[in-house]
Amino acid sequence: MRALITGITGFAGGFLAEHLLACGDEVLGCSRRGQWPSWAGDELRRCVKVLSWDVGDADASAEMRTAIDDFSPDCVYHLAALSVPSDCGTNEPTQRAIEVNVRGTERVVDLAASLPHKPRLVFISTSHVYGRATKEHARYDETMPTTPPRAYGKTKLMAEETVRHRAAEHGLDAVIVRAFQHTGPRQEPRLMLPEWVEQIAGPSIDTVRVKHLDTWIDLTDVRDVVRAYRLLAERGESGGVYNVGAGVPRRTGAILDRLLKISGASPAVVELQPGPEKFDPIADIHRLQAATGWQPEISLDRTLGDTLAFCRRNG
Repeated sequence: MRALITGITGFAGGFLAEHLLACGDEVLGCSRRGQWPSWAGDELRRCVKVLSWDVGDADASAEMRTAIDDFSPDCVYHLAALSVPSDCGTNEPTQRAIEVNVRGTERVVDLAASLPHKPRLVFISTSHVYGRATKEHARYDETMPTTPPRAYGKTKLMAEETVRHRAAEHGLDAVIVRAFQHTGPRQEPRLMLPEWVEQIAGPSIDTVRVKHLDTWIDLTDVRDVVRAYRLLAERGESGGVYNVGAGVPRRTGAILDRLLKISGASPAVVELQPGPEKFDPIADIHRLQAATGWQPEISLDRTLGDTLAFCRRNG
């Protein structure tokens, strides 16, 4: 399979590229800067060319279009986005979030539809498109109402609608993936696990500051998540929507306890926003499993240990 990945130098994009290469696929990528970051290994640099395209600013250049035409992808994985929720605004999206997450998706869909050999499009959306979860109603399947309360989820829901309408208009084969929270080495340090790891990884630590210890979340290793992306590229139903997550509720305080045990550290824990239990949506993954047979394979302890080791190696 020949695959084009937008946002290839991002957290999930890099792991997806590595997984596709391991599967024997040919890979071409694009990112805003058009170059691999420092964490990229020799195989990625040798085997995967990265083109420069900020999907939030403009259509693909003539040079880039030629490169993609020549490559003739069988599948386009669209990951490029503002994916840290706080970067998108609070309740309503910023203009930049609209330009990248919505208009950028329009540009990618239109590009894919214009290729002589129309590829399958795998659009990576998010569980943030669902409404607020409660203890009684925490598990979400793909038929649940999409009523995002925050800006990030609103932009991704608009992007989903863009994919549906423009794919139908152009006769493009598209699959929508709603990814639940995932983590692992190389993740943006402003997010939960790497934020904790960054505090713990030093040689001496007295205090770890965390936001809230009693939030129930669905957390998956990014390496398992990108396996699901490729399986859906192969086996997902055209026009289908699929949750990708562990399907297991985990309490943030329990995750922190495991991380501290693995690290050998015993700092004081300061909870910055104490309060009652909170609940994020938990993935119902029956549809994904029926289509692909996918199961998460990487244990939480391995995810925590690998993330901690990466942070210690890279300062």
